[in-house]
Amino acid sequence: MLRPDAGKVMESRSAREVLSALLARPDEVMLEIGAGGELLVARLRVVVAALLLLLPLANALSGGTARETLVGLGGAVGVNLFAQVWLHLARRRRRYRWLPFATVAFDVSATTAMLVALAFVHLPAALNSMVVWGCYVLAIVLTALRSDGRTTLFAGALAVLQYGLLIASVFAFAASPEQLLSSDYGAVTVGAQVQRLMLLAIAMLITATVVYRMQRLVELSGTDGLTRLPNRTWLLHRMPRLLEIASEEEGSLSIALIDLDHFNRINDEAGHHAGDRAIRHVVEVLKGMIERDERLVRLGGEEFVLVMPQPPGTAWERVDAIRRVLGQQPFDPERGTLEPLRLTFSAGIAASPHDGLDLSSLLRRADRRLKMAKREGRNRVIARDG
Repeated sequence: MLRPDAGKVMESRSAREVLSALLARPDEVMLEIGAGGELLVARLRVVVAALLLLLPLANALSGGTARETLVGLGGAVGVNLFAQVWLHLARRRRRYRWLPFATVAFDVSATTAMLVALAFVHLPAALNSMVVWGCYVLAIVLTALRSDGRTTLFAGALAVLQYGLLIASVFAFAASPEQLLSSDYGAVTVGAQVQRLMLLAIAMLITATVVYRMQRLVELSGTDGLTRLPNRTWLLHRMPRLLEIASEEEGSLSIALIDLDHFNRINDEAGHHAGDRAIRHVVEVLKGMIERDERLVRLGGEEFVLVMPQPPGTAWERVDAIRRVLGQQPFDPERGTLEPLRLTFSAGIAASPHDGLDLSSLLRRADRRLKMAKREGRNRVIARDG
């Protein structure tokens, strides 16, 4: 659930902060979402490319020239071939970090190439063919599905640059104003072309705003409001990639399911405010102990997951050491009223590939061992079945 002040925080950001956020490399959750968006764009591109094959036919049936029809057919065939290539690459999620920029450049440049081809057939068609020009807008809008502000700004800037150069070239090559008049496409004017450049820039700004809002909402939904730790949403999106990396490197990935012992007594004796402070105290201690390549996630309540790129034996040693340190740093519920409380936790550890190859399997195995630790007296870590 979003915090009440989340909207105000987002609205208070300056334009410079928004631009900085859009230009920054997205976090791993957004990259994972973006990889799925890239695959969706690739599939849409295949469908749109197939529909483009109908445009030359429609042009011929509506009285268009044979040269225009052939240009349209050649362009549509080329787009279809590349669409299949991009789809094949997009299926390998996150393998090619450059893919979104390459496909964006292709979408924009293919539109420009079509307009240039039309210019050789009929000069006004290069600037007044709204059907082809609209592909610029589609290329920009579709970047929203990639959840990466960098691709949106790149698409918009490239479209404005290429179309601006095309405008300058057409006016430079026109020997007389009459060459820019057409019974089919109307008159090509400087004012109309400037307006279209402005429309491309507006499309980029609107799409970038959508991407920014999406990034902020995902950021908020993937972050625990009390502790600012990653939450269950982050874990669900991030773990598949972490498991994939561990498999590629033939390494181990361990998770520790951690549950604070007798935590309800704090809420009952000192109140929920003290309970929140106790959670933050535990998080502060745990964060001080974990390594840079480890991740602490709050699932909810007094339950946490510690993700460690280590085999189960090493993971057990790490978690047990953290357990001992937490026990040595008591929590003070209310200074001067209640005695400091010694907090402990129980934990169950599961590791990939031995205990499972996906998050669900690992959590089930870790939960089983956590329950075993509770039954055996709490304040202990178990990494294998009895």
